Amino acid sequence: MRLCSLLLLCLAATWSSTFVISHAHMWNKLILTHHWPNTFCRVEHCHSNLSYWTLHGLWPDKGMNCNSSWHFNASQIEDLLPDMKQSWPDLLHPSTTKFWKYEWYKHGTCAAEASSLDSQHKYFSKGLELYHKVDLHSILNKFGITPSETYYSISQIEGVIENFYGVKPKIQCAHSSKNVDVQLLGQIEICFDPDFTLLDCEKQFSTENASKVNWDNATAVDKASEFSVCDRDAPVYYPPDP
Repeated sequence: MRLCSLLLLCLAATWSSTFVISHAHMWNKLILTHHWPNTFCRVEHCHSNLSYWTLHGLWPDKGMNCNSSWHFNASQIEDLLPDMKQSWPDLLHPSTTKFWKYEWYKHGTCAAEASSLDSQHKYFSKGLELYHKVDLHSILNKFGITPSETYYSISQIEGVIENFYGVKPKIQCAHSSKNVDVQLLGQIEICFDPDFTLLDCEKQFSTENASKVNWDNATAVDKASEFSVCDRDAPVYYPPDP
């Protein structure tokens, strides 16, 4: 009887410890990141004939490469591939799954801390679902933010997004090699809470490790490291289709 009691106590302690560890790594915010293919390919020296905003990634605000043993398997998202190729394309290697593998290892394995995203199929299908619901490209077009030779201000672009969605986005730019006084519109982030409700991207969350790691900065820029938060005082060039 005493042995059983001790075993129960040990199991209870283990479960409690597991819960605390899991909770400590749970993210607070999901970042749905779109990029403009024309700007991306100017930065990464690739070629794209896509004329709409595509999905770059679905990034939790905490953690990277959370489970290197959880291997990417394209067969698990086979039914999603037609939409993935169109909405979440690999602009650098269009005929491969390298980009999706990278996104899964770096961000998906961390997003999987939530039961709603705890498989490759759940993670990628949720990214596609949110991308289509947000429909960023259509909204920008509807309110007059279109690719053109006319420059915009960050306030103009931000205002359209904020007025329509009711939340503040995060907008990133790349520097122009031809005109140092102009920045290229590159990425737009729309954020969600763990229940997939829209959220201000500026919202900060206090965590035990906040003083050690700034997760927002860590996840803010992915492959295209030349992207950074836009200068609010500099004109923005939204480059037309190549």
